[in-house]
Amino acid sequence: MKIKSVQPFILHVPVTGSQIADSTHSITHWGVVGAQIETEDGLKGYGFTGTHAHLPGDQLITRCIETCHAPLLVGEDANDVHRLWLKLARNPALQWIGRAGITTLSLAAIDIALWDLKAKAAGVPLWKLLGGQVRQKVRAYNTDIGWLSIADDKLVEGARRAVEDGFTGIKIKVGSTVDRDLRRLEAVRQAIGPEVTLAVDGNGKWSLADCLRFCRSAEASDVFWFEEPLWYDDVKGHAQLARATQIPVALGEQLYTADAFSEFFAQQAIHWVQPDVTRMGGITEVLQVCEAAHAFRLPVAPHAGDMSQVHVHLSYAHPACEVLEYIPWIKACFTDPAEVVDGHFVLPQEPGAGTTPTSDAWQKYRQATA
Repeated sequence: MKIKSVQPFILHVPVTGSQIADSTHSITHWGVVGAQIETEDGLKGYGFTGTHAHLPGDQLITRCIETCHAPLLVGEDANDVHRLWLKLARNPALQWIGRAGITTLSLAAIDIALWDLKAKAAGVPLWKLLGGQVRQKVRAYNTDIGWLSIADDKLVEGARRAVEDGFTGIKIKVGSTVDRDLRRLEAVRQAIGPEVTLAVDGNGKWSLADCLRFCRSAEASDVFWFEEPLWYDDVKGHAQLARATQIPVALGEQLYTADAFSEFFAQQAIHWVQPDVTRMGGITEVLQVCEAAHAFRLPVAPHAGDMSQVHVHLSYAHPACEVLEYIPWIKACFTDPAEVVDGHFVLPQEPGAGTTPTSDAWQKYRQATA
């Protein structure tokens, strides 16, 4: 299964409504920036990273795919996923200019595309290739009702509606002011009752002092986890917070390498592990993090930068994965969309990783790669 070509692509897909915001970001579109890998026998695999649809930045990623990584792949056997990951991730020239960031996002898209190819060639959904089904259901939690840009009354209304739709988990954003966010948290908990898990996500905005103040009052609302409470790389601060509050600390979407996770593990600074195939070096490296988390008896809740397309396969196949985020922005763009029924993700059935774009998405959302 020799690789014939590697072609980058960019899709910019509208988010819910016209705009969403958390404590640090405000966006109108989600970027699906990826690679199409074609073999000599005509089989095509697709992989992508997730971005904020900033076209000049997205074009830096596609430039890396086309000019740095593609030449290392043409003529190679697409079956050799792990060897090719090492060839790209440990390339001396590319290591010199970036072991994270653009080079890693490019690698993520390529690695996912290679796994997609491998599963398609085998004629099975990716979860079977990753070892098979280890659980009957994957529970979904809904983040899309919880943005900071949503007014308080609409937040409560959306949370209540999500529960009526079958979701048993809700996540809301925090990071505006401690007082406002506590009011919103208490209102949502009252609306959804005690049976539904309720997590919060700070997107790295607050100081340790603000986090401690928030947690002292938030504990009464039975918070499932506090995600990205502090600056993403602050291992010491997360460790201090983890010791000071009963609320579990979750993080990982902004970590690019397995080594970055290792330091959080070593400092006991994390309770829920949230790797992202689109942020790290694809499926290959996320599997390393899942194995490490499992060894520490830490649960994994993959971050849905892939909007669950790939992570639903991982969640069904890996014993460390316990819940999965639901954000529906891009699901209509794929031939095998990540679907939730009665609060659980549907087990994918089509061969591949669920990353094949529809022709409609290709026509409606495609952007220039250079």
